Amino acid sequence: MKIIDNINKVKAEFEIELKDCLDIENHQSLYRKYLSRKSGLIQGFFKEVASIPPEKKGMVGKEINDLKLMITAALDEKKKELETGDSRRELTDHSLPGRPQYIGRLHPLTIVLKEMISVFEGMGFEVVTGPEIETDFYNFEALNFPEDHPARDLQDTFFLDNGMLLRTHTSPVQIRVMEQQNPPIRIIAPGRVFRKDTPDATHTPVFNQVEGLYVDKNVTLAELKGSLLAFARALFGPKMDIRFRAGFFPFTEPSVEYDFTCVMCEGKGCSICKGTGWIEISGCGMVNPAVFEFVGIDPEEYTGFAWGMGLERIAMLKYRISDIRMFYENDLRFLDQF
Repeated sequence: MKIIDNINKVKAEFEIELKDCLDIENHQSLYRKYLSRKSGLIQGFFKEVASIPPEKKGMVGKEINDLKLMITAALDEKKKELETGDSRRELTDHSLPGRPQYIGRLHPLTIVLKEMISVFEGMGFEVVTGPEIETDFYNFEALNFPEDHPARDLQDTFFLDNGMLLRTHTSPVQIRVMEQQNPPIRIIAPGRVFRKDTPDATHTPVFNQVEGLYVDKNVTLAELKGSLLAFARALFGPKMDIRFRAGFFPFTEPSVEYDFTCVMCEGKGCSICKGTGWIEISGCGMVNPAVFEFVGIDPEEYTGFAWGMGLERIAMLKYRISDIRMFYENDLRFLDQF
């Protein structure tokens, strides 16, 4: 029947127009078009029923009523959406590129630490960690610090009320490993350490160290220098060089301080290295026989070397950063560069 075809056509047109309805004014226009008692399309269908044969009026009337109920319910729901703002989803243009989401990334110190660990693992070193709260024995006594050593002063070390302390270096990890493991020993000990330093461009009370230890028969100072040189060139490039200077530390004998080629001027001399061409890194040396005696290793049979370096200092050199505090200020403008 023609009227049934027209009803289906109106239904399809309404569904299309409803999707394009984005405001109240458009909604009112649809209401007048379909549901107006004077000129609406539904009312027009009801008027046509009079000319339909009696036996088909019931069927046609039901189709018209179903269409009216569907349009009425759909327009009521659309009005609620428009009034509450839920129709905003209809404004989405799926052809536009999506907004990029901020993706977290590794902190520069974490990046450098991973590189350092990778280099030393390639040399056969194993990563070992230990507690940040230590006893005087592991932090000082077993490392051959005399009782009157300045490092034990309240001005330098964070002592706790229970007689414990916050470790001032990761060397206690070396002591714990040597107590529990027989040579050969080849470890690195990364971790946080704590000292009563006044914060400035090169100091902070909490920082990170990476210390290394190698104990075996016939270990030499030349092997220590070769290991540090291999590390420096792996991290900073083949032009990097290293030098030793005489030093003193209670836990090593002989003790040396070591420098890397200045990364700013490549050894030519600049204001950063004060014209020397070298940047001071840290200290190292052969393990003091007195330390071996504390942990039960025979110093007549075994020798070893140990070194330490600040993670922040290495990262500052690698990325040419002049202020250590930038690592801890959580400034996204800085962190996003890595």
